[in-house]
Amino acid sequence: MDNNNFLKQLLLIGVGTTTIMADKIKEASDEWVKEGRIDPEEANKFINDLTSKLKGEQENLEFLIQRQIRYVMQDIGVARQSELDELRGRLDRLEHQVRALENQSWRGAKRSS
Repeated sequence: MDNNNFLKQLLLIGVGTTTIMADKIKEASDEWVKEGRIDPEEANKFINDLTSKLKGEQENLEFLIQRQIRYVMQDIGVARQSELDELRGRLDRLEHQVRALENQSWRGAKRSS
């Protein structure tokens, strides 16, 4: 299994785990409301607080995984988009210079004939 695929799977596991935890928290709070252990407003606040914390942790996990993917791709020699763009620009300039030199050479050959 390649590292990029493995890291993507980790990210999906993190998202799935967060979703499952949010669902379980909602179920538990609904049960507590039914049992009268907590009022609906408190339950909603509890759910919102925990969901916010889970999302924050998920964002942190996503950031860490993305950073790790960049490191792995850099280690195996995959070029970044900015590097490819720079190379394309250099190639375009070189092609333009070659055409200009060919045109000069063609004009010079035409004059000397």
